[in-house]
Amino acid sequence: MKLLTGLLFFSLVLGARGWFSFFGEAAGGAWDILRAYFDMKEANYKDSGKYFHSRGNYDAAQRGPGGVWAAKLISSVRESVQKLTCDGTEGSAAQKDANDWGRRGNDPNHFRPEGLPDKY
Repeated sequence: MKLLTGLLFFSLVLGARGWFSFFGEAAGGAWDILRAYFDMKEANYKDSGKYFHSRGNYDAAQRGPGGVWAAKLISSVRESVQKLTCDGTEGSAAQKDANDWGRRGNDPNHFRPEGLPDKY
């Protein structure tokens, strides 16, 4: 009985560590998305939106399942807000493709516009 109780206890502790890891990845992924947004605003470069969307999702996905979850959540909330405000609905399909591209682990430089400074 003590063995069963011990195994149950340790599985719960290890499971909790998994949840802490997930939430840490999610927080880091949210930061990656936010950093890409700030870089996009700072760069203020024509036709760079898809690149920054892809890069933010790529960086978040590299953190693990929590980062992917955060990237999906933030992207879907942003798309919903855009639909409600009718702001940029014509580009939302292209942005969704860029988000998915980055989350799948593909190179965000695929969307990099020519002439964008190397800083980004």
